[in-house]
Amino acid sequence: MRHTTTDRKGKRTYRTNPKNFANYPHKALYGANEKGQKILTRHIWQEHLDLAEQLRKTERGKGVCPRRKETIERLFGDAKKKRTMRYSQHRGLTRVAQWVRLKYVAMNLKIWQPELGIALAFLKFTIYLPFIYQKPQLS
Repeated sequence: MRHTTTDRKGKRTYRTNPKNFANYPHKALYGANEKGQKILTRHIWQEHLDLAEQLRKTERGKGVCPRRKETIERLFGDAKKKRTMRYSQHRGLTRVAQWVRLKYVAMNLKIWQPELGIALAFLKFTIYLPFIYQKPQLS
């Protein structure tokens, strides 16, 4: 099948050569239309979606997905309610992004503290701190 066109919705259209099914009596059984062409439509990101779905169905993915949903929703709700993240005092995308990163690093420190000890958590925080204030690179 060869790629013929991509529409505005991001769907690629693949078509077969009409000569493949030209003299075949049962075209409809194999999905060919009256002209003898088989048409397949796939989204641009479909390969990536298939890969993500395949990873989600592995043993590790089955364990991570429910936990991630619980943890992220809980952390985000906690941040909005208790950590003044419902509204921002900063203006501009870079300033707000830096502020949010710093908030989440602080929240992660509180989570890591019982598990790793205060010294190790502080070390990870100081290693991450210079990256927070770097200017984002646009690609």
